[in-house]
Amino acid sequence: MALAFLDRDRSVAPAGYSRWLVPPAALAIHLSIGQVYSFSVFKNPLLALHAADGSAWNLKEVGYIFSIAIAFLGISAALFGAWLERAGPRRAMFYAAICFSAGFIIASFGASTHQLALIYLGYGVVGGVGLGLGYISPVSTLIKWFPDRPGLATGLAIMGFGGGAMIGGPLANNLMAHFKASGQPSIPYTMITMGILYFIFMMFGVFTIRVPPTGWKPEGWVPSVKHSALISSHNVAVTEAWKTPQFRLLWVVLFVNVTAGIGILEQAAPMIQDLFKGQISPAAAVGFVGILSIFNMAGRFLWASVSDFIGRKGTYFTFFVLGAILYFFLPFSRQDKIDSVPLFVAIAALVISMYGGGFATIPAYLKDLFGGFNVSAIHGRLLTAWSAAGIIGPLIVNGILDHYVENHMNKEDAYPLILHIMSCLLVVGFLANLMVRPVAEKYWVKDKTLVYADGPAH
Repeated sequence: MALAFLDRDRSVAPAGYSRWLVPPAALAIHLSIGQVYSFSVFKNPLLALHAADGSAWNLKEVGYIFSIAIAFLGISAALFGAWLERAGPRRAMFYAAICFSAGFIIASFGASTHQLALIYLGYGVVGGVGLGLGYISPVSTLIKWFPDRPGLATGLAIMGFGGGAMIGGPLANNLMAHFKASGQPSIPYTMITMGILYFIFMMFGVFTIRVPPTGWKPEGWVPSVKHSALISSHNVAVTEAWKTPQFRLLWVVLFVNVTAGIGILEQAAPMIQDLFKGQISPAAAVGFVGILSIFNMAGRFLWASVSDFIGRKGTYFTFFVLGAILYFFLPFSRQDKIDSVPLFVAIAALVISMYGGGFATIPAYLKDLFGGFNVSAIHGRLLTAWSAAGIIGPLIVNGILDHYVENHMNKEDAYPLILHIMSCLLVVGFLANLMVRPVAEKYWVKDKTLVYADGPAH
C-alpha cells in the first residue's frame, strides 16, 4: 500500500529513543495550523476587495471565515478522535497537512474571483478539518511520552498552536506587500504561497513523530501512590465520559475561556488601531498580533507546567478570577487620564497567556478525571466547545461593532461593552470549574483487559 509508511506500527520508537525528540514534531504541526490566530491580518485586505459590480464584503461576513474554521476544528476533532487513537498520530498529521494546505489553495480562488463561499469552503471547512486533525494528533502521544509530567506534555504539544500567529502574521503581511508591489493579486498569491510552505513544514512533523513502544516508561520513574481526589487511577471510555457531569462542566469551562479570548484575538489588529487612533500603524498592529502570539504560546507551556504543581482546578481558578478582573479593566487603559498603549498591550498579553494556558491544561485535566484510555477521543469531543466559542465569540464582537457602525456611533466605544461581556462569561466559567468533582465509579471501565495505556483504544 502506497501510504503504509503512515501506519502506527511504522512510527514506534526504537530502543533508546529520546522522548525529547518528539516535541519538535508536535511543534511543526501546531506552529503551522496556529496561523489561524493571525487571520485578523487578512480582515482589512479582504474588506478592501471589490467585485466587478463594485460590491464589497462587510465585517460580519469576513468574520464568519474564522468562525467556520474554528467550528470545523472542533467538529473534526470530535468525529476523528477515536479513529486517531487507532490510526496513530502520523497518519492524522499527514491528512491534516493535506487539508490545511488545500484550504489555502481553495480560498485563494475565492479571493481572486470575489466568491466568499469558496473562502468559507477552503479556509473554513477544508482548512478547519486540517486544524482539528492537526490539533489533537500530538496530544495523546506526548502524554504517553511524559506520564510523569502530563501538564508539561500537553503544554509542549499545544504550545506551538499559540505561537502560530507569530509566524503567520508577519509572513502573510510581508507576502501581501511583496505581491502588491509586484503588481500581482496580493491575497490570492499569498494564500497559495502559504499553503505550499505550510505543507512542507508540516511534513517534517509527519516523518519525525514517534510513539512509545508498549510498556515503555521513563527511566527511574515510579507512578506515585498518592493522588489528588481529582486524579483518578481508573479509566473512562469516551462513550461514557461525555455523559458525565464532569464532561459537561469542563465543556462550559473551555467554552467561556475560549469565547473571551477570541474577543481579543479575532479582532486584535483592528481593535488596537480603533482604540488608539493615530498612534498605531498597520505595521504596529501586526506587531501587536505577534506579541499576543508569543504570550499565547508561552502561556500554554508555562501555565500547563504550573498545573502539575497546583492542580488543574487551581489553575483554572486563577484564570477565571484574574481574567475576569483584567477583562473588566482593559478598556480603561484608553481613557484620557491613562491613554496607555503599553498598559493595554500588557493586560491583553497576560489575558491571552491564560487563554492559551486553558487550552494546554484541559487535556491534562481530562486525563486526571477520565484516565488515559481514550484521552484523545474525549479531548476531541470536548473541542466542540471551541467550535461553539469560535462562532459565538466573533458573533458577539462583530455584531456589536456592526451595530455601532450602522448607527453612526463611535466604533471604539463598542469595545468596553464587548470586553465587559467577556468578563461576565469568565464568572460563569469560575462557577463551572468550582463544581467539578471526581468521576463516579459507575462510569469506570470495568474490564481492565480493554485498557492499553501505551496502545490504541479498542
